[in-house]
Amino acid sequence: MSKIYAGVDLGGTTAKMGLFKEDGILIRKWEIPTRKEDGGKHVSQDIATSIKANMAEEGIALSELAGAGIGVPGPIRPDGYVEVIVNIGLHDWNPVKELSELLGGIPVKGGNDANVAALGEMWQGGGKGYRDLVAVTLGTGIGGGVILDGHIVAGSKGMGGEIGHMVMDWNWPEPESCNCGNRGCLEQITSATGIARIARRFMRESDKPSALRDIQNVTAKDVFDAAKAGDGLAEEVADYCMMYLARGLSYVSQVVDPQVFVIGGGVAKAGQYLLDLLRKHYDPLIVLTKEKAKLALATLGNDAGIYGSAKLAIDER
Repeated sequence: MSKIYAGVDLGGTTAKMGLFKEDGILIRKWEIPTRKEDGGKHVSQDIATSIKANMAEEGIALSELAGAGIGVPGPIRPDGYVEVIVNIGLHDWNPVKELSELLGGIPVKGGNDANVAALGEMWQGGGKGYRDLVAVTLGTGIGGGVILDGHIVAGSKGMGGEIGHMVMDWNWPEPESCNCGNRGCLEQITSATGIARIARRFMRESDKPSALRDIQNVTAKDVFDAAKAGDGLAEEVADYCMMYLARGLSYVSQVVDPQVFVIGGGVAKAGQYLLDLLRKHYDPLIVLTKEKAKLALATLGNDAGIYGSAKLAIDER
């Protein structure tokens, strides 16, 4: 009998789920709304009920479910305890314990969503074939996940991989603070919102003509699209931001020494252009070894979390 594993990626709006075979084949994926009312007390029950219903539709008996994993948007302790998930309103919650009870006592494993997504990319995505990698998600903020010898490095408080809040420039020339309260964090410079902010600053400080000046609300996509088209100002913005990202990755390299950095998120849709800029700035900073970490694009997109959480369950067996 083939073993089946469930992967859950819990978000503030939806919970994405998937059923997997042990070899990584995705049988079925779906999502349900995340109910925030009553302090999120319905979340575990909703997830378990949905898993059972979708297994039944696939003709899979509950007895075939060998394990489940869940990625949550916040720190989670090794025993599954979550002190708080701010964007859902959950407090003092243990999804590992609750889901195990609701799914017939099967083993359940939990992890931070960014770390779990990194595990998914290692297993079946842009990091497949590697055992030591760092995943970087460039979106509204910056997420990170560290995998060493095939295992998540969560840290003592579940804070491992929070590379977005490394302070890159103590003399940050803009008055805004990062959401964490510091200034000059990597997230302020190389996230999607950060790149757009840098573009606005460059336009204020320069008279250089640019197609970006014709766009009312410039986005990171606008910057990279214009840069690829040869827009000089956009090229300067993209180069400046990727220089800082490369610097951040070089710091991580000196501590973690990954085989590969897997870059995902909306900004990574700039593709090879982005990787080439990173490579230009990253390689000269790594001087202790001739073999530099590879740079690759994430390939699983929004499915990375369900793949990673299923892999958590498989590794727990």
